Amino acid sequence: MTMTAAIAPATATTTITTPARHDLYAPIHKALRLFMTDTLQILSRLDVDDPRDLAAGLARLDELLEAASRHVKHENDFVHPAIELRRRGASRLIEAEHRDHLEAIAALRTQADALRAEPSAVAAYRLYRQLAAFIAENFEHMDVEETRHNQALWAAYGDADLRAIEDRIHASIDPGEMSLWMRWMIPAFSPAERARLFAGLPPEARAPMLAQARPWLDEAAWTKLCAALSA
Repeated sequence: MTMTAAIAPATATTTITTPARHDLYAPIHKALRLFMTDTLQILSRLDVDDPRDLAAGLARLDELLEAASRHVKHENDFVHPAIELRRRGASRLIEAEHRDHLEAIAALRTQADALRAEPSAVAAYRLYRQLAAFIAENFEHMDVEETRHNQALWAAYGDADLRAIEDRIHASIDPGEMSLWMRWMIPAFSPAERARLFAGLPPEARAPMLAQARPWLDEAAWTKLCAALSA
């Protein structure tokens, strides 16, 4: 079961269905959007006078920035070559934006290090605004990928080909990084998407994953997931 196999239009009740086309972007982007906005909220309320709160907030930012840089690499290494093979130049704009993203990530890391070394409310607010601007640009960027890039991929490849690309991406991700993405993907999914993800797991993996996911879901989401899996 791949991560994107969990994506399909939601219905009025939680059902397990198959998507019309395989989408390389939607699941990971859902996770990334939640990861980004949750981290932004943490920076918004950061207490620079509390060393433990400051350290925890900056550690979360470090985690996000590392994940974002790895996400860029995965798309550069696997998705863009597939697009360029069939539609030369179609990924050029996003490739350039990826370079900008890596520069922005480096700048955010520098600002975070400065805040860590000399905590101040002014520096914390500057870092918060800088992250907000980075996230805003990324939201527009991801929308282009989910529309124009998906159109190029769907025109050039069948779903089996897209799953093969995704399998190569997954093979390049170590268990720690995969666990991190699942941490944000599972709560970001709709009930139907979440049910399909767990339904597709091997029986021996489902129980441990459910136990791991329980703290990430509120009571309503957990109840819907259990009901869907027992149906």
